[in-house]
Amino acid sequence: MKLIIAIIKPFKLDEVREALSSIGVAGMTVTEVKGFGRQKGQTEIYRGAEYSTNMVPKIKIEVACTSDLSPRVVEAIQQAANTGAIGDGKIFVLDLAEAVRIRTGETDETAL
Repeated sequence: MKLIIAIIKPFKLDEVREALSSIGVAGMTVTEVKGFGRQKGQTEIYRGAEYSTNMVPKIKIEVACTSDLSPRVVEAIQQAANTGAIGDGKIFVLDLAEAVRIRTGETDETAL
């Protein structure tokens, strides 16, 4: 099993969700986060005054899936979240040691 973590631009969330649904991903966790990478923050205008922030709003998506589905999930996220501009985000793939469905007690791949 794999845990896939993607950090994407907020306006790309619906496209990514649709792409993942189309390949059979049953669920995901979505969190609003802030951070920066090569973008180094941004300049904003608020009430006529310009100020810079060093944290950019992003969306963090977490998907637990079987190891054989993992490459398709990564490809779907990459294609749906891509704008070609700096700050498109990152995808991380981690090994998932165990999963348990709380309601039924099912474990590992049957719990996904």
